[in-house]
Amino acid sequence: MTSVCGHAMSLDFTGKYNNWDKVDPAELFSKAPTEKKEANPKLNMVKFLQFEARGCDVVVLWLDCDKEGENICFEVLDAIQPVMNKGNVKDQTVFRAKFSSITDTDIWNAMNHLGKPNQNEALSVDARQELDLRIGCAFTRFQTKYFQGKYGNLDSSLISFGPCQTPTLGFCVERHDKIQSFKPETYWVLQAKVFKGKDNPLTLDWDRVRVFDREVGQMFLNLAKTSGEARVESVSKKEKSKQRPQALNTVEMLRVASSALGMGPQHTMQTAERLYTQGYISYPRTETTHYPENFDLKGALKQQINCPMWAEEVKALLSDGINRPRKGTDAGDHPPITPMRAASEGEVGSDGWRLYEYITRHFIATVSQDCKFLQTTVDFVIGTEAFSCTGKTLISPGTDASIPVHINNICQRNYVTVESGRKLKPTNLGVVLVHGYYKTDAELVLPTIRSAVEKQLNLIAVGKANYQQVLQHTLDIFKRKFHYFVDSITSMDELMEVSFSPIAASGKPLSRCGKCHRFMKYIQAKPCRLHCSHCDETYSLPQNGAIKLYKELRCPLDDFELVLWTSGARGKSYPLCPYCFSHPPFRDMKKGMGCNECTHPSCQHSLNSLGIGQCVECENGVLVLDPTSGPKWRMACNKCNVVVHFFEHAHKVQVATESCDACEASLVAVDFNKTRTPLPAGETQHAGCVFCDPVFQDLVELKHATMRHAMHRGGGARRGGRGRGRGRRGNPKKPKDKMAALAAYFV
Repeated sequence: MTSVCGHAMSLDFTGKYNNWDKVDPAELFSKAPTEKKEANPKLNMVKFLQFEARGCDVVVLWLDCDKEGENICFEVLDAIQPVMNKGNVKDQTVFRAKFSSITDTDIWNAMNHLGKPNQNEALSVDARQELDLRIGCAFTRFQTKYFQGKYGNLDSSLISFGPCQTPTLGFCVERHDKIQSFKPETYWVLQAKVFKGKDNPLTLDWDRVRVFDREVGQMFLNLAKTSGEARVESVSKKEKSKQRPQALNTVEMLRVASSALGMGPQHTMQTAERLYTQGYISYPRTETTHYPENFDLKGALKQQINCPMWAEEVKALLSDGINRPRKGTDAGDHPPITPMRAASEGEVGSDGWRLYEYITRHFIATVSQDCKFLQTTVDFVIGTEAFSCTGKTLISPGTDASIPVHINNICQRNYVTVESGRKLKPTNLGVVLVHGYYKTDAELVLPTIRSAVEKQLNLIAVGKANYQQVLQHTLDIFKRKFHYFVDSITSMDELMEVSFSPIAASGKPLSRCGKCHRFMKYIQAKPCRLHCSHCDETYSLPQNGAIKLYKELRCPLDDFELVLWTSGARGKSYPLCPYCFSHPPFRDMKKGMGCNECTHPSCQHSLNSLGIGQCVECENGVLVLDPTSGPKWRMACNKCNVVVHFFEHAHKVQVATESCDACEASLVAVDFNKTRTPLPAGETQHAGCVFCDPVFQDLVELKHATMRHAMHRGGGARRGGRGRGRGRRGNPKKPKDKMAALAAYFV
């Protein structure tokens, strides 16, 4: 039994079609080929599954019982079937288990009724993935490049479009517009308080409710004031009831968690999935609010009989007989969200318990009697005006009782902010985008077209529509919309011009351009970049760090002034040429590399001059001396976040041309302060290998840099060619015998 950690594969474009600069976004609708790649290459999931499955006769697939789970079934099969034993052609070797909770009863029932994976449901997910990839990337690339090239203060590194994400933003902006356009109107009400003896006063409601003319209100007040007493006209009593809630589905759970528990939708979903995998609740992703006839409601309720918070109510229900839950909607996926076994706060944690408590109380309420109460209404007359007072007496109590991803996306893109009370407020950029979509093509932001697409995808899932035909038809529609959007972009641009500053008017002078030798401006708003207004050129920079001028030194290749990027005092830093960063100068370099990855043979700032040895952790990284770090000297991996501190308080640290005989790392020459030298016999100068030299061994400390953003960890954002240490000597060996010594200082 093993796990796949979600999707094993993800869909992506091949080769050059991942390059924004070389491909027209319109080509992504049809020309650009796609391929399935490992969703997380570091997990090596395909290789792992093949190792587990080698020599097996039969596979039983226990993935989540929804369309996504069905799709993962076929990802697993694609990986393992080539290595499984080839049995008789007639023998069934692939089985699918269907279950909604991780309880003994449900697991045994699933095992005793094994079926086959549903290829139609898997194909509907394939279609959705391809549609979202092609449509989202085409619109995102076009509008990101168009607007970031014109405006300097958009403050968003990606102006993304998504077939689900954008309508979600549309809902927020639509509500925001209504709030902004609402014009409050003053009104007046009459409020009376009546007393009887020493009883507490009763506050009465005016039958006219309110008036919008103050003089008219004053007239009614004067008429009421003519009488000092309130006369009781009638007393009526009526028994009323409040229906018990329908069974719980995902949308209702997210709504209540946000409004009542103060938990964001993504956090709520993660918490619910953890409760599910631990066996406390049933599957938390469901649109159904109707229990199937054979669902063991009594068995689920009995699980709660020993919980002190609701034990009495549960015992009474089991004794008197439970009520059948109200009829809801059967979406054909999973039963409603139900507690499957007892839990405590110590077992599930604070947030887990709050969510579990709500789910359990809601479930108990669904099988309880409707809430019944007696409503008493007393009608009064004061002067000429009628008033009333209503009270309620409880007769029979009841009990209190992928949306997350889209909301999270529009928050990350700086389209909305979360205000107090968990209210979403659109930013200026979010408002302008939605208004622009409405102006060019309202269907891009309305949920109607996505709803129509989902209906087509569901037809694939039930075998009533052809996968390829649905895919092609939908892409044709959005391709026409894309071309119309491109032709009409000036409509949205007119709104942008009002709200944002031109890129030439943004930023502060920082470094000189290598072409015109005038100062370029540093634009700090996301994505941070340099702009030369004279050449009308914009140059990318590494994100999520600080940028400053690097000693007014220049790149020997293009004469651009170098800048220094740093992720903070406890992080790493490296110089870079703004032109080389966007236009790699050598074949073995890729876009987005700094001087610490540059293979220039003689530049004093390059990897070739400052590289010391292969990283002790990652495969492709090279440890490079940070020449700006003194007197707290350090070298840092140019791929991952490993930082090595060494030779503190030394006057000078330089990389020598010689290399270590044992590990091929470059030797380092160190010049210490004579009053603080750690060298024996008061020596101040020594050259040796950082990894192998016994004199240096106690002066080296391995750490992990503090990064501001995950994109800088593990080299994920800027994957280059294989690191070369000192380029003319090829790859240095990893100093395996010294890894233990370095690891002793690992923090």
